Amino acid sequence: MVKREGLDKAAAVRIIGLGIKEWRKQTALKMLRDGKATFAKAAEIAKLSLWEFADLMKQRNIEWVGYTPEEIEEA
Repeated sequence: MVKREGLDKAAAVRIIGLGIKEWRKQTALKMLRDGKATFAKAAEIAKLSLWEFADLMKQRNIEWVGYTPEEIEEA
């Protein structure tokens, strides 16, 4: 990859690091969506603060509250 893309090793390492960060985020979001992780656990998996994880979800238009507005009003 380094030679083919004309990258130096440091740039290649940065790109791989970005890929791993994105993989962590996607994995955390999937686990939360599938009910396999709590919001806090998903943020931990993504290696983000709770606020950063909430922002990530907002950016990707993902709702994590498992209740409808009507269910919340009834509670």
